Formats: sequence, structure tokens, C-alpha cells
Amino acid sequence: MTEDAGEPAEAAPVPTAPRRRRRLWRGALLALAVLVALPLVLTVVYAVVPPVSTLMLWRWATLQPVTRTYVAFDEVAPIVARSVVVSEDARFCQHGGVDTVELGKVVDDFVDGEATRGASTIPMQLAKNLFLWPGRDPVRKAIEIPLAVWIDLVLSKRRIVELYLNVAEWGPDGEFGVEAAARRAFGRSAGEVTGRQAALLAAVLPNPIRRDPAKPSRAVARRANRIAAEAGRTGGVLDCILPPG
Repeated sequence: MTEDAGEPAEAAPVPTAPRRRRRLWRGALLALAVLVALPLVLTVVYAVVPPVSTLMLWRWATLQPVTRTYVAFDEVAPIVARSVVVSEDARFCQHGGVDTVELGKVVDDFVDGEATRGASTIPMQLAKNLFLWPGRDPVRKAIEIPLAVWIDLVLSKRRIVELYLNVAEWGPDGEFGVEAAARRAFGRSAGEVTGRQAALLAAVLPNPIRRDPAKPSRAVARRANRIAAEAGRTGGVLDCILPPG
């Protein structure tokens, strides 16, 4: 026999409170898994694809200008890479993304109540630029460290420097990357800058908003002198990205 057409259909069961909580937890865990996996996957993609930084995306989203011309490692004057590395991460070729020697010194200073210095490596700065947010947030730093290790594991040292040179913020008006910085400051490409200009470009990092390589303050000029002296030395400190000299 068929059901009476006039008989009301049986109502769908209403989820109980525990079932709703389980669904919320599953959704939250899925969202967390996606957030964790996305940087790991994108790092592999960035081995061959030019990336953009989170700050560049934010500026586009808020209708602010962005100037960036991606240049390959071989299109940048070698002295630029050398100057940036000796300035930002002198042990770049010796560590695996995190400089445990410098990090240990920071921890010791903190324990002793002394002023701490920065211990960010180029892979750590690259992780921040590509996937995280600016500032000195300890939560961000805790995420940044494992991402830096992953970046150093997946990408070659040469590729890491290339990406950093192309995504670092390098000017007050939305200039990103060394090509835009060199053209803004000196009216020439990153492949044509002199040793002094390369040192000045490195000297304004990591605060290019207040520092201008075209009009360096005394402090920036002194810093550039130190960078030029270090970058001009021969030796194997940068053999992992370019020959000494």
C-alpha cells in the first residue's frame, strides 16, 4: 500500500548540540589544515613561479600602488647579492634557514636582561614577506622559524636570494624588489649598479621607508661603508650563491 498523500512527510532530524560542535570542530580543523598546507605547497610552486608578497597583495587590495619588475638572479649585478647577504645574513651559506648561533646569542642577551638584537635570516625574512605579516609579533616569529627551515630545505640558496631580492619592500611608495629600488634611487637597472650603489641599497634594509639610498643619512652612509668593505672581501662565505670576489 502507498502512503496517504495527505499525510505529512516525516521531518528531518535536527542536529543535536554535540553533533553541531563536532561539525564546527571538523570545519575549524579543516581550515587550519589548509592554512598550514598552503605555505608548504606555495614554497614548492615558488621554485619555478615568481611570487608576490603578502604586503603587495594588501596594497593591491587597498588600491595602493605597487611597483615591481621581477628579475632573475643572473640579471642582478653580483655585487648586489653579495652586499645584501653580508648585510642581512652573513652566515647564510652555513645555516639551514635559522641561524642557531645568532639565535642563541639573542636568547642569552634576553636571559641576562640585555638589549636583544635581530637574528632574522634571509629565509626567515622571505617567509615573513611571502606568507606572514610585518611587525615583531612573537606568534609570527614562532610560525616564521619552521617556515624558514622548510624554505631552505625546498629551495636552493641561489633561488632564496633571488626571491628575496624580488619581494623585499624597498621604497616608501610601494616599490618592491631590487629592480624597482635601483631605478628609483639611481635611474639604472639592478644589473648596472656600482659597488657603492649596491652597498647603499643593502644599507636601507630592512627599513626602506625611512631610509633613502639616493640621499643617505650619515648613519646609512656609515653602514654602507661597512657593507662595501665586507662585500669586497674574497673568501668562501658566499660560495653557495656566487664565486668569491
